[in-house]
Amino acid sequence: MANTKVAIIAANGGRFDAYKVFNVALAAAASDAEVGIFFTFEGLNLIHKEAHKNLPLPEGKEHFQEGFERENVPAIEEMVSMAQEMGIKLIACQMTMDVMSLDKEAFVEGIEVGGAATFIEYAKDANTSLTF
Repeated sequence: MANTKVAIIAANGGRFDAYKVFNVALAAAASDAEVGIFFTFEGLNLIHKEAHKNLPLPEGKEHFQEGFERENVPAIEEMVSMAQEMGIKLIACQMTMDVMSLDKEAFVEGIEVGGAATFIEYAKDANTSLTF
């Protein structure tokens, strides 16, 4: 996947959403793709210092927790660290942060803050664009 660029928009903030975003991002990065994720609205929970440690499962899907543990699926906190170690660009939406009165300090270290234009600039030559 050399020379492949993947652009992901993370707009939802539950645990299933986080697994979708980070599974795809980590798989792409492991295949030598350049990966950037734009976190907006509830998606900001995925990189929030506290919120990403306790993301909710959809109602009625609590039984998945047992399967995650049985299959040794990493915690979201671990996946965020893995993404950072692999050089995945994590971009928090400035407008959403402003609307929600959140500062960069509320998020895990190493993120970038930018608006939609920042993401568009990153994604304009992406081979793959996804939204979760």
